[in-house]
Amino acid sequence: MNKNKIIVIGGGYGGLRTVKKLAKNPQNEIILLDKNSYHFAQTEVYDLIANEEDFAQVSVDLFTFCSGFDGNVTFLKQYVNSVDFKNKKVITSIQRYSYDYLVIAVGARTRYLSNVIGLREYAYGVKALYRAMYFKQKFEMSLFNRVQESGTNCKPINIIVAGGGLSGVEIAAQMASFSKEFYRKNNFICRKLNIVLINAHEHVLFGLDKYLVKKTEKRLKKLEIVIKSNQKVVEITQSSVKLSSGKVLLMDFMIFAGGIEPNSLVHTLDLDKNERGYIVSNSHLQTQNYSNVFAIGDCTTIYDNGKVLAPTADIAEQMADVCVKNINRLIETKPLIAHKIKSRGILIALGRDYAVAKIFGFYFSGYFAYIMKKLVERVYEKSLDIQSGRGYKKIFCDEK
Repeated sequence: MNKNKIIVIGGGYGGLRTVKKLAKNPQNEIILLDKNSYHFAQTEVYDLIANEEDFAQVSVDLFTFCSGFDGNVTFLKQYVNSVDFKNKKVITSIQRYSYDYLVIAVGARTRYLSNVIGLREYAYGVKALYRAMYFKQKFEMSLFNRVQESGTNCKPINIIVAGGGLSGVEIAAQMASFSKEFYRKNNFICRKLNIVLINAHEHVLFGLDKYLVKKTEKRLKKLEIVIKSNQKVVEITQSSVKLSSGKVLLMDFMIFAGGIEPNSLVHTLDLDKNERGYIVSNSHLQTQNYSNVFAIGDCTTIYDNGKVLAPTADIAEQMADVCVKNINRLIETKPLIAHKIKSRGILIALGRDYAVAKIFGFYFSGYFAYIMKKLVERVYEKSLDIQSGRGYKKIFCDEK
């Protein structure tokens, strides 16, 4: 019997879940392609920056992950240049690979606005692990420099976070919380830290539940984070940020969390895309152009009763489940199922030991919500660690 050749591009939340579910069928021959050798748990990047976790705890080796299956999954660390959809071939920087079914799960990247002067040169994004690591080191070095100045010249650290969405509020809160704890534990004299959150709307978390917004703003103020509402960043220099109001703020460094855009590969693909450049997919998560090509995760947009669903890890994994079911149905020549994906909840970490949450319509805040978020993250980590551990044992047992 002929094998089903399936290629998954992207080792993010949706991509890994797709691989894991498809691998259950021994007739599926799966290739996972990614330019990086690791999966990066982006929901935990704020803990990484605030020293709650190290990079090994927020990443999983894709070689060992794929080696943990029963011989029908191969990981290739290669950059995908393009896809020849008519001839069913994925073209990488090294080779061409044939497929029967293709899953595009390449995610999204930080959207650097071209009309903001100096944005790309002087701002940091944290969507990529190497950028998060670089920013973490710079943040720690700034804290060290201030400690070194103690007793002589104690200048404040000025941090600007641009973007009042989920990423912006989480990273601002985590940095403020970590810094307070750091100074408190070590009794340093120099402990000046100014964090300013630039928000384009009247309130943070635009479009989210009012309860979550109210609780979040209250928490940010308690952490002494200054919120500049109804303002945007218009220009950045090495040491300052100019706002749309004309006000200029001094800064040591700036994090840009003002939005995302599809990954670079998406722009090159000959597929229908919406006005924002995301791949257009139907209710079965197939691309509009090819029935054997699926798009899941942050590189596409899906709706619940006409409302866009936020690009979260939970949504990406639900999309993977539907995608796998429909690939199986195509193989078995059965009718496809339409997705009924909904947001099952949201967990927002706001510094050490505090979070706000809405889960299946119920609200939580404080330490209990924080524990819930940590539990979700640990369960996810554990499942990947078990799979990666199997692969590790296979590789090193085979060598003996």
